[in-house]
Amino acid sequence: MLAKIIIKRRFREGTTREVLALLHDLRFAAMSQPGYISGETLMQYDDPQKLVVIGTWQNIESWHSWKANPKRNEFEAMLNIYQDGPTVYEEYLLGTALH
Repeated sequence: MLAKIIIKRRFREGTTREVLALLHDLRFAAMSQPGYISGETLMQYDDPQKLVVIGTWQNIESWHSWKANPKRNEFEAMLNIYQDGPTVYEEYLLGTALH
């Protein structure tokens, strides 16, 4: 069942260029992972320091595998340098049936 992952982050002012470059590289790395379908990055209209990434995966297991991947964790560590607060993850399954 398709999984939609919503990742919410808030970054310090003046770090947009660095953050967007890191997010681009992170998405590029994710594209080669089994189960990855697509991703998009949204910037909040009235608070540009708040970004949301929405990823689509073939199943939740593929996402969990990528989330635990050491390469992804390296990107997370670099993003944390610029963040103002913790990352919030929300995991959703497409549809209403759980299994």
